[in-house]
Amino acid sequence: MRGGALKHRDFVFLLSGRFLTSLAAQMMTVAVGWQVYAVTRDPLDLGLIGLSQFLPFVLLILPAGYAADHLDRRRIVTACYLIQALSAAALLMLTLSGMQSIRLVFAVMVLLGIARAFSMPTGQALLPNVVPPADFNQAIALSSSTMHIAMVLGPVLGGVLFLGGAQIVYGAAGVLLVMSAAMSLGIRGGGRSKVEREPVNLHALLSGLRFVRSKPVVLGAISLDLFAVLFGGATALLPAFASDILHVGPVGLGMLRTAPGVGASLCALVIAYVPINRHVGRWMFGSVAMFGVATIVFGASTVFLLSLGALVVLGAADMISVYIRHLLVQLETPDAIRGRVSAVSAVFIGASNELGEFESGVTAAWWGVVRAVVIGGMASVVVAGVWMKLFPVLARMQTFPQPVERTETA
Repeated sequence: MRGGALKHRDFVFLLSGRFLTSLAAQMMTVAVGWQVYAVTRDPLDLGLIGLSQFLPFVLLILPAGYAADHLDRRRIVTACYLIQALSAAALLMLTLSGMQSIRLVFAVMVLLGIARAFSMPTGQALLPNVVPPADFNQAIALSSSTMHIAMVLGPVLGGVLFLGGAQIVYGAAGVLLVMSAAMSLGIRGGGRSKVEREPVNLHALLSGLRFVRSKPVVLGAISLDLFAVLFGGATALLPAFASDILHVGPVGLGMLRTAPGVGASLCALVIAYVPINRHVGRWMFGSVAMFGVATIVFGASTVFLLSLGALVVLGAADMISVYIRHLLVQLETPDAIRGRVSAVSAVFIGASNELGEFESGVTAAWWGVVRAVVIGGMASVVVAGVWMKLFPVLARMQTFPQPVERTETA
């Protein structure tokens, strides 16, 4: 594999737009988390940031998957990027007005959740349409690597810019999101699935869920990610760790948010050129168990460098799980329902991230931030063991399946 995916113009445009969007999102996450915690000093409010994004996300994700299968995927992605740019502008205005109420921040998070509900399944469904099957594995790895590079740069950039004020962070993020929209408009082909028009009813909306239930390998992979990250996710509590435990300030918070991206991006770059082709099941479950162990180490650490190292390992382990899950979902799914199946996958991902942030905030309010993270990491290890028993076909999987059909490229 020698960079074949990068030879395709539409893939480069799609990748560039997603990179800039992820960069902007990470910058805004640092600023929002620090601002809210500085105002309330309540870890539960950090969890509510995630919940306010998750609720509209989960309500709209199935209709979003239907839209991805019946409308122009390029236009949907462009609209989502512009909505996120408006959200950045709203946060900028709230900051300039003195951040009178964090309730308005949660309202903006709802708007971001709506945009993510449509952009996630649409972007995932669009990716196989802009590269040929021979380059798809590498495209997945390069896409994941690029997103995690944004996770490396975004928090650091957000933390540094925050020294000049949150308004600078939101202004810069808004510019990047407008650029992302321009990139998505540059995609020429692969925008619309060839599926025949279906009536908008419950049967059509739930077709992706029925497909996932019929595929134990796909169901096992995405549900494993759901529960492992749901219990083991610690990112929502990073502002509390940076402020009260590690005492490193907003720049240190940016570095903590960067660390998982460092591990993930390095791992993804390796996978792009030395792909996982054997013992797929072992890699999947081993990576989830390592994710849990790294979470435990981070939660128990009071040394900044050790905490950074644990988060790097955590990110690398998560990257392996993400790579395998994404490939299984895309390779097993026909293009006609890829948007709806991607929507189901996005529900699981969204639940593990945003709902996981809420869970982290609640448990931290009950037990304290350290105990909440350590117990969550232990739960992730237990989940890996339980899922090996529940989905033995996934645990024994040796190689990836062949694509169910060829997808056209621009």
